[in-house]
Amino acid sequence: MLIAIDIGNTTTMMGVFQGEDLIEKWSVTSGTARTADEIALLIKGLCSSSDIVPEKNTRVTIASVVPSLTGAFRGMASKLFGSEALVVTSETPTGIEICYRDPASVGADRIANAVAASSLHRLPAVVVDLGTATTFDVITGDRKYLGGAIAPGLVTSAEYLFQKGAKLSPVDFEAPVRAIGRTTGESLVSGIMYGAAGQVDEIVRRIAEELGEKPAVIGTGGLVEVVAPLSRSIETVDTSLTLHGLRLITDMN
Repeated sequence: MLIAIDIGNTTTMMGVFQGEDLIEKWSVTSGTARTADEIALLIKGLCSSSDIVPEKNTRVTIASVVPSLTGAFRGMASKLFGSEALVVTSETPTGIEICYRDPASVGADRIANAVAASSLHRLPAVVVDLGTATTFDVITGDRKYLGGAIAPGLVTSAEYLFQKGAKLSPVDFEAPVRAIGRTTGESLVSGIMYGAAGQVDEIVRRIAEELGEKPAVIGTGGLVEVVAPLSRSIETVDTSLTLHGLRLITDMN
């Protein structure tokens, strides 16, 4: 059994694998400071609520962009399972050649996405991860991670707009009724949602132009199911892509 953990700035995704099968997936808030003991209690409670009995040899693999939480999750692995968690970095063997000028600066979640895309989808590929930031990761046909783009995430941008606009109230992130909003709320939804989809399409277009061939475009992240239907470039939605990447990396190590 494997517990794959993707610690993001806003949300931590956790998946339980039995072999290649993802049998359960949980999402918790990353913003709360927790000790190893608290995380161990959280994992126990989640497993119990899902009727999962972790095995003694359960492995834990972590991708983290929040260093302050990494140690606590490693401590949880030691306390619950008596094992050393695998923490993914640019130096972890993954079968992917990282061509960033500074490989150590590539987020572990982006590495996991690249591994999953190269193993589970057609190459070359672009992974669009719609989370706190919207990231674009480019993987060539010969499994080279070239880099990509990082843009402000949909929620991040919208929350800043609501804070700075005295007369602008928060709206739900949903499909717009029309491009020409008839109310302030409709106008916000149109601008935010079509703006996010347009950003994705334009950056993917430019990436494809630089590659000189049409890549597979895989969408993932917490907001992908809202944005993907509005995008002309996202071909496949895989909300568990990062977790599967962590599973594949675990198998290699």
